[in-house]
Amino acid sequence: MSYLLGLTGSIGMGKSTTAALFADRGCLVWDADSTVHQAYGPKGVAVGAIAKIAASAVGSNGVNRDQLRQLISKDPALLPQIEAIIHPIVQQDRQYFIASNPNVILVFDIPLLFELNSAAAFDAVACVLAPSAAQKARVMERPGMTEAHFTMINGKQLPATVKATRADYIIDTTSAETATTSVEFVLKDIKRKLENA
Repeated sequence: MSYLLGLTGSIGMGKSTTAALFADRGCLVWDADSTVHQAYGPKGVAVGAIAKIAASAVGSNGVNRDQLRQLISKDPALLPQIEAIIHPIVQQDRQYFIASNPNVILVFDIPLLFELNSAAAFDAVACVLAPSAAQKARVMERPGMTEAHFTMINGKQLPATVKATRADYIIDTTSAETATTSVEFVLKDIKRKLENA
């Protein structure tokens, strides 16, 4: 059996960097956003179904995510329809990843893990956390990001402090040093649990 570690955190908290730290230490990482990206890409498994309900967002390169976001903002009822298509695809891909990689520590990079009530699917959940000022500064460095868009994304996620209280581990991403120390602590603790199981 593999050990399943959910990795989550709000936008700009350093989740991708933390996932890379786990990968550098021999863990296999599954990325929810990457799975969605593939499903939306050219010949992606979600493209046909999305074309039926949001044709203007689909072209030769698959689903245009910016266009899809605009359609959803005009018609919020579209979002649950999109989710009904994409969530089963993501779930199936995650199960395949687990089945294909037995007997290792698997890390699941899932931004909306708590929002989707997925915590029970994992042996433990780690939450990345940094000061809100650092979070905002990181996000505002992203190409095309506006303060309004950051506020909108952040508003759709559970507050970082709430996620932290629900997690089994907190990974302090204030600096590269604190993140590395936190990741190494988490792995040491998991290995101790596995040895004593």
